[in-house]
Amino acid sequence: MKPLVETLCVIGPGLIGSSILRRARLDPSIARHLIAVDRDAHVCDRARALDLADEITQDATAAVADADLVVLCVPVGVIPVVAAAIIPHMKAGAILTDVGSTRGSVVEGITPYLRPDIAYVPAHPMAGTEHSGPDAGFATLFENRWCLFTPAMNASPEAIATMEAFWQAMGARLRHMDVAHHDKICAIVSHLPHLLAFTICNTADTLADELRAEVLDFAASGFRDFTRIAASDPIMWRDIFLHNREALLEMLDRFSQDAQAMADAIRQDDEATIVRTIERGRRIRRNLIENKQA
Repeated sequence: MKPLVETLCVIGPGLIGSSILRRARLDPSIARHLIAVDRDAHVCDRARALDLADEITQDATAAVADADLVVLCVPVGVIPVVAAAIIPHMKAGAILTDVGSTRGSVVEGITPYLRPDIAYVPAHPMAGTEHSGPDAGFATLFENRWCLFTPAMNASPEAIATMEAFWQAMGARLRHMDVAHHDKICAIVSHLPHLLAFTICNTADTLADELRAEVLDFAASGFRDFTRIAASDPIMWRDIFLHNREALLEMLDRFSQDAQAMADAIRQDDEATIVRTIERGRRIRRNLIENKQA
């Protein structure tokens, strides 16, 4: 069977990157030759130990020279920097993509370096865990998860079709949307929850010593769920917050208003508003389960 691409190069074999490589290892219809790239020698050593790729290197410019598809799986703050370094070395007809959780800043940063003979088709898989690094990945990470496409204006239909087939082979469901809409959606369903989790844990950590110790001793499932999210990689999330600043702050303002409304309802014994808010949360949870996103 002819594979979707001959050579697949993944730059950044962390949670997402190593999951892509693991899936491609299991499914030879995706790529014939796998390359993993990371500037950190220890990450490369782990990738070798895990047999994530046929070729593992710290030299990104050499790795992309013969790649048909290059996937950037690095923090959003450095995606444009890495793209600027590798694009001059990519072969004509190759496809460049990234898996960044923000689109506006990444597209704006990459666009000046694009070549007309390279298709840029960014696609953001809405999947992940609180773990990071090559050991964190697994082949089924993208199963039944949404992958959001925001292809560049000059991307050919053939390149877009290749990327759609690629993510379908990963097990994902596909949705196309414009950049601004993507960033607003991710701000509310991903970025704001992480911001709240980090902040709640920070609040707990700054309580008086005795109370803080009891919080950790008696943490119930709700607080434990927040700590799971808050265990996520700090550099990655710093970059996401700063590079989706406008959409995130817009959603944070909206949340702050709703939180104040709930506080007012509690203060005023407004049982109807309290129940209505809780019921809305229950309905959203049921919808997530029905959509196989929980």
